Amino acid sequence: MNTEETNVDLKDADPQEAPGPGPDAVPEEAPGPAVDADATEADVSEADLDQVDQEDQVDQEDQEDQEDQEKQPMTGEGDRAEDAPSAGGEEAEPVPVPEKNGSVKLKIPEDEEEKFTGLTKEELLRVAGTPGWVRTRWSLLVVFWLGWLGMLGGAVLIVLQAPRCRDLPSSSWWNAGSLYRIGDVGAFSATHDLKGVEQKVGYLSQMKVRGLVIGPIHMAPADDVMSLRFEEVSSESGTLDQFKDLVQVAHKKGISVVLDLTPNYQGSSGPWFSNGSVTNVAERLKSALVFWVNQGLDGVQLSGVERVASMVPSLWTDIRAIVQNGTEGTLNKRVLIGVTERSAAEDVSALLNSTGVDLLISGVLLPGATEATDATERAQSVQLLYSAHSQLKLAWSLGGWGQGHLALLVGRGQGHLASLVGPALVRQHQLLLLTLPGTPVFNYGDEIGLMDEGNTFPRMLWDSEDELNGTLKEEWAERRSSRRFFSALSALRAKERSLLFGDFLLLSNSSSSLAYLRVWDQSERYLAAFNWAEEAAALHLSGAAALPRWAVVVLSTDGGALPADSSVDLTELRLGPGEAALLRFPYAG
Repeated sequence: MNTEETNVDLKDADPQEAPGPGPDAVPEEAPGPAVDADATEADVSEADLDQVDQEDQVDQEDQEDQEDQEKQPMTGEGDRAEDAPSAGGEEAEPVPVPEKNGSVKLKIPEDEEEKFTGLTKEELLRVAGTPGWVRTRWSLLVVFWLGWLGMLGGAVLIVLQAPRCRDLPSSSWWNAGSLYRIGDVGAFSATHDLKGVEQKVGYLSQMKVRGLVIGPIHMAPADDVMSLRFEEVSSESGTLDQFKDLVQVAHKKGISVVLDLTPNYQGSSGPWFSNGSVTNVAERLKSALVFWVNQGLDGVQLSGVERVASMVPSLWTDIRAIVQNGTEGTLNKRVLIGVTERSAAEDVSALLNSTGVDLLISGVLLPGATEATDATERAQSVQLLYSAHSQLKLAWSLGGWGQGHLALLVGRGQGHLASLVGPALVRQHQLLLLTLPGTPVFNYGDEIGLMDEGNTFPRMLWDSEDELNGTLKEEWAERRSSRRFFSALSALRAKERSLLFGDFLLLSNSSSSLAYLRVWDQSERYLAAFNWAEEAAALHLSGAAALPRWAVVVLSTDGGALPADSSVDLTELRLGPGEAALLRFPYAG
């Protein structure tokens, strides 16, 4: 068997194992030199087998390349060329990769990022027990307690170094607002009786009145001791049931009721008639006090206390005990108010000590005979009484009290504010009474500037629903403006501690002007300034109190010159003729 026959036989034996030239096929080598004719059959067969093995290896590699190409997505025309060099060292022409039918472009999702689920309980316990974490926990615990102790120490230090709040005084209901005196029930109300007073309780509540002083209303014929009946209400005033209803309605509005039981209020003898009858009258008054206290009364007012206390001291002690005892430490304490004709500050101070009354109404603020010295003496009297007594026992009034001889204080027969100081100065004196240290006392109608007009008890003027013209309309507008001023001041006094029980500091006092300061602890300070003269005046403020440069106007009798909430320079404080103003400034520490 020659060589050519052997090659043919091999090709015929396995035709499938000899694939055609593919893109990766290695080109056939050039035929070599002719085999020696003398070669044996064995040599030829061995050479042929080696060639077949090489071809099988090439076919296997081609098949693997073909499988890799099929895994790739379809790209249409072939997108890459073979880079393999030919056997001769020349670069082969790039062969396009045919499109594979059935190939599918797959989008293989990316592997999701593994989420941290935290440590298990066993892992946490194992980590927490490590020395590092134990030291960390102890360090944080020590830091926490050190910080807590530091804050506690700082708080204690602040409390110790901060100024201590001043304790509030043990005050009574009559120290919380003004007293409103109705000396004649018939003149005050439209119905001329106690029922009419009851109908006006709402009006009094709007003005922040704290106490209502009624009467006298008992039966007391002039200078007739035997006809005196304390427990019986006079027909001119109403009935006992009306009085009881008045007390109940007033209490619901937070207003206390005081009854004037001055014995001979319609006569000229006394006080309390004469020396021979004072003992009898005092005994009868004792039993009458028990009767009226049982009707829900909140206090009693008596005139001429200086003579009674000195003439029958034991009976006066009993009278005081009935009114004042048994109410200490309770919310509804009863007040004993005394009325005296004395006007000198020294005499009033002595009576406060000797009579033991809770409040003493006097003529200490009434205008004197000489106007030039009146303002100066008035401020000095206030300073003397304030220095000698607790302001809780001081009472300030400018009106006459009662009829007969008691109304003729310092030679004047009038009892209302406007008649005493003039209509133009009513608001100025309202401001004075409501800012002094003590309890302000007003007559009915003082809030609107009611004039006496020759009668101690003029008819009260109420707002009319009828249309007014000309002068009547102007007078009505002025009365209403005066009442608003009074109500605003009364409401302010009822809530501001500096005005309720603050210290009294005199800043300026002359025949034409007055200025003082009311101060309580860390509350707002209030400065009251008055110009009594008929021309503008500059006030030079001095005194122990340290004043700021600026203050704010709260109220002024001339809102055009000093409007509310405007700022004023205290170093250049000027007031117009007959003007008064209330200023405030904060606590500065």
